[in-house]
Amino acid sequence: MSRLFRCALLLVAAFAISNLIVPARAAEKVDLLLVLASDVSRSVTGDKFKLQRDGYAAAIANPKVLEAIKGGRNGRIAVMFIEWSGAANQKVVIGWTVIDGPQTAHAFGTRLLEEPRAFADRTSISGGIDVAMAELAKAPYFSERQTIDVSGDGTNNSGRDVRQVRDEAIAKGIVINGLVILSDQPMPWNPEHTHPPGGLAKYYRDNVTGGPGSFVMEARDFESFGDAILKKMIAEIADASRELGAPIAR
Repeated sequence: MSRLFRCALLLVAAFAISNLIVPARAAEKVDLLLVLASDVSRSVTGDKFKLQRDGYAAAIANPKVLEAIKGGRNGRIAVMFIEWSGAANQKVVIGWTVIDGPQTAHAFGTRLLEEPRAFADRTSISGGIDVAMAELAKAPYFSERQTIDVSGDGTNNSGRDVRQVRDEAIAKGIVINGLVILSDQPMPWNPEHTHPPGGLAKYYRDNVTGGPGSFVMEARDFESFGDAILKKMIAEIADASRELGAPIAR
């Protein structure tokens, strides 16, 4: 084999390899990666389920929320909606979606109202946070701010210790906020599930939420839930939790 022929082969090989190596495309930047994690355990009645779905759908398309989104450096956020119940029951209802204006916000809300309920099992807040962390880790978008927004009506009674999972999320730089749905009457067979000592909001503050500026809000009916989720989403998007008078993380 002549030297010239060998050089030609090397050039062909180098060209082929260079075409196989495609530079990694940088992930699209957004101002916030937000996972909306909704409780659909057995204690969540049909009214409470509707409360969460309707509340999130209305809030994401609210002009004040859209204004907060537009006020960001990139003018867009990426949102995912998951439902969780028992330790093995978590579902991505709507995958990562960029919200950058009324059209994408209304589309997200419309789809949310159309999707069927995923589960009705025990209450694994830890399982919901675990899945949310996994989805944040493989998100196709990039943001230095990552938040898990947990709404629920009871204490963790399935899966891993929720404080351990919470601490793992905080260590990854993830903020967890909470919206507790208050129940009028305790569950007859397990009253402390929805009415733990000191109240459900205290339970969430002590065991679920954490990270810089984290906070917990309470809701009892549609009006209060709608108001709370609206304020919470604006705070999460605009990083304005201090302005809402919310408690700062431990």
